[in-house]
Amino acid sequence: MIQSINSIEDKELKQQVELEPISSPPPKKKFRWSIDKRDHPKQVFNSTLYLSIFVFGILGAARGYDEGNISGNITLPAFIARFGINDPTKSADYLANLTSNITSMVQLGSIGGAFIAMKTVDFFGRVRSLQIICLLWIVGSIIQITSSNLGQLYAGRIIEGIAIGHTTSIGPVYLAEVSPSPIRGLASCIFAGAVYIGVLIGYLANLGCVLNVADTVNGHINDNQWRYTLIPKILLASLIFIMSTILCVESPRWLLKVNKVDQAVKNLSKLRHMPEDHAYIVAEISDINEQVLAEKDAIANSSILGNLRDLVTNKSIAYRFFCIAGAAQVLGQWSGANAVTIYASELFSLAGIKGPVGKLKMSAILGVVKVISAYLGAFFIIDVFGRKRALYSGISLQMVSILYYAIFLTIVPQASQNGTVLTPSQTRASKGALAAIFLSGTGWTIGFNSVQYLLGSEIFPLHIRSFAQSLVMVLHFANQYGNSKALPKLMLALQPYGAFYFFVGVMVLGLVFAFLLPELQGRSLESVEEVFTLPWYKLRNCDKLVPDHSNVHEINYINSRGKLVYDTGKVDEIVLQPEQKAEKMV
Repeated sequence: MIQSINSIEDKELKQQVELEPISSPPPKKKFRWSIDKRDHPKQVFNSTLYLSIFVFGILGAARGYDEGNISGNITLPAFIARFGINDPTKSADYLANLTSNITSMVQLGSIGGAFIAMKTVDFFGRVRSLQIICLLWIVGSIIQITSSNLGQLYAGRIIEGIAIGHTTSIGPVYLAEVSPSPIRGLASCIFAGAVYIGVLIGYLANLGCVLNVADTVNGHINDNQWRYTLIPKILLASLIFIMSTILCVESPRWLLKVNKVDQAVKNLSKLRHMPEDHAYIVAEISDINEQVLAEKDAIANSSILGNLRDLVTNKSIAYRFFCIAGAAQVLGQWSGANAVTIYASELFSLAGIKGPVGKLKMSAILGVVKVISAYLGAFFIIDVFGRKRALYSGISLQMVSILYYAIFLTIVPQASQNGTVLTPSQTRASKGALAAIFLSGTGWTIGFNSVQYLLGSEIFPLHIRSFAQSLVMVLHFANQYGNSKALPKLMLALQPYGAFYFFVGVMVLGLVFAFLLPELQGRSLESVEEVFTLPWYKLRNCDKLVPDHSNVHEINYINSRGKLVYDTGKVDEIVLQPEQKAEKMV
């Protein structure tokens, strides 16, 4: 199955290996204004890999579409009338609670979905789990479309939430597992960026319906005005399901974990566009298999309680869970970004935008800004400048923008009142507040949003990766649920500006958090374990203290002609002999 480099069919490569003397190690890498792929053959970055990444990446749109859709639905006249959001007989506190219940019900379901994903993602595999949750997503959407009362609407949104809770475990874990180390950050950010493709489609669907579908017909509520906005959920789920059956290759790491060794090698060969006995495939399978074997011995009798015990009693894993992945979720969710997304229409009205059409247009522009900035961050920042620099720059921009918006609400609170005429200086300040909302979205997508899925998918060991990522996503949705529930009441209790000063304080803590993070840019997943043998206060210097010793990085060298070739001796050390294969890999 896996043979030494002497049996490799690539004659040109073989001749290079045999004839060229090994030169001195390559010089220390310098900063490049592009992703550094020099340690990896060109064929590793291919259409099969990119199509698999695309399908799992676009899965992020599931969560985003709902956020964009519900933020507009609560401003649509037909939706407001159907579910009593503006009932004059109810108190302001009751209506704020009703609005937050409707908007946050998907987050509540997502908590359960992320918790269930602890088992399902490992039991069914990454691809099969994706297909199952697409079907569940369709069921939840149909229930919502046919809703005529709050109870049915809640039920449909909770079921959709269970599906969405799974997506944030399935997508990032798969993308981290199949991506070569130079583009792992980019792949995870495609998922994070897809959230805002979903948000944008949701905003545009709401805008289209408010412009083209009347809210009443013959004096009766026209429910089609909001029901039409839910149809893209079914279309998106169906499209992802179909593409997953045609384009996706199951994760080799998961296959090795469940003892499907032959299939793991075949799948890795497909994903890398290399023969199964190629030195690169041998090295990568060896890296994965080493970790799998070690962890299988350590968790022979593992269980959910055992995994939970690891999260608490194993100092290294506990630090990763509570102080890195968990802290990223708490700080990110309470930085105010999701409040801006879900309540965008209301925040634009506080800045002086009047009427549902005007607010939805501004929301659509916000969606465009977030999509563009998310993918600029994915392709030109996260794997070029690194995770920490992306986080520093994103948090700083978001913090300054939110601070300006808070100051504006403090000085010009009357901007949201109907009939108010602003002075020229107040008008300019109002435009600045609109710009601040857009810039805060840019900062969020470059900063916290870039790392909130990536960190959990790359810092945990394989035996607990799916479990820990699922628990991180439970924390993610629990905080998002609390945030979306709390914001309407927070703005009533603290005044609108008080809530945004609170968000600024959270982002100050976020800068301290970013300073202490380890930089994992370009590392193989298997080498990450070595990083966390360091004390917590040295992790920020891990790139200097702990080199990447994975086999993939060790088998190649740059020859005198500047070409990437493979060291025969290194490969021979890596390749398992027949008797070792029988003992270790089967």
